[in-house]
Amino acid sequence: MFLEPLRSGVLALPAGDNADPFIDADDIADVAVAAPTEDGHVGERYELTGPRLWTFAEGVGEIALATGRELRYVPITRDQFAGAVVDDGAPREFAEPLATLISEFFDGRNSSLADGVERALNRKPRDFADWVTEIAPTGVWDAA
Repeated sequence: MFLEPLRSGVLALPAGDNADPFIDADDIADVAVAAPTEDGHVGERYELTGPRLWTFAEGVGEIALATGRELRYVPITRDQFAGAVVDDGAPREFAEPLATLISEFFDGRNSSLADGVERALNRKPRDFADWVTEIAPTGVWDAA
């Protein structure tokens, strides 16, 4: 969902300027495998986050730095986002709930860090910057 906007150079979301704990999907998968298959996880509850908080502006800036491209994040309203999704061809019945989901998920309530990855895997979670550095050479964010 974020790929094409990044390729075009602008990621516009109803996420404001809140910082969130970007987490690597591989960390989520590693915990999902370890918890039911390894000893020591019974009765544990793991809240999973990355190792630091990032705003979308910072995350897009990190991708820009790694790719050498001019990219930017633009905070927009929920209604502006829903309208853009409809303009891209999606039905309003899809766009409205998606806009609400994104604006509520990134409203600042998740602006905290947890130690679930470290407790479950005995290692630090992977930083978003490390992921960006690994992925950038693939050209995935190159201009469309």
